[in-house]
Amino acid sequence: MAWVQLLPRNDDITDEHLKDFCRGRIAHFKVPRYIKFVDDFPMTVTGKVQKFKMREQSIDGLGLHEEASVQNA
Repeated sequence: MAWVQLLPRNDDITDEHLKDFCRGRIAHFKVPRYIKFVDDFPMTVTGKVQKFKMREQSIDGLGLHEEASVQNA
């Protein structure tokens, strides 16, 4: 999943435009399957992006839930 913050002059870009741009420039498995357009990123007080919050919001928003792995003894 890619989180994208657009500049005001580029507000007409869609997820398909972005995927088409990525194809041919990066490996096919790196082209994002899901794209989320945001106004801003969750940040800490010191200005760092909180990737764990992005991950949690993505999992909840897409309905993907991590299953606990069970190890056989």
